[in-house]
Amino acid sequence: MKTTQVIIRAAALVQLALGLAVWAGYAKNALTPVHMTVGMVLVLTLWVHAVLTARAGTPVPLAVVAGVWGLVVVALGVTQKSLLTGGAHWVIQVLHLAVGLAAIALAERLAARVPVRQPAA
Repeated sequence: MKTTQVIIRAAALVQLALGLAVWAGYAKNALTPVHMTVGMVLVLTLWVHAVLTARAGTPVPLAVVAGVWGLVVVALGVTQKSLLTGGAHWVIQVLHLAVGLAAIALAERLAARVPVRQPAA
């Protein structure tokens, strides 16, 4: 579980940097595929993290929410260019950021809810 947390945190930092660079217009065509690939790594790792934490005692409904939320992240990520095009597209960009941050927060919440095991006497 620690490994998945580290991967999610690292991917989150990379995603924020790439997303900011794409939003600012730096090498948009070159960076977007990298941003999407790292996003998929983040979501796949979130799903693995959800399974591992559920097996370790995190409430299963929370793990299911994380799994479904991963689908939301992917769906919004791959369709966002076609949503609210024009001057209102910034709304989708902000929503995309919020959905991604929520996925990261869910991963942290999953890890925090794993029961602490007392050492055997």
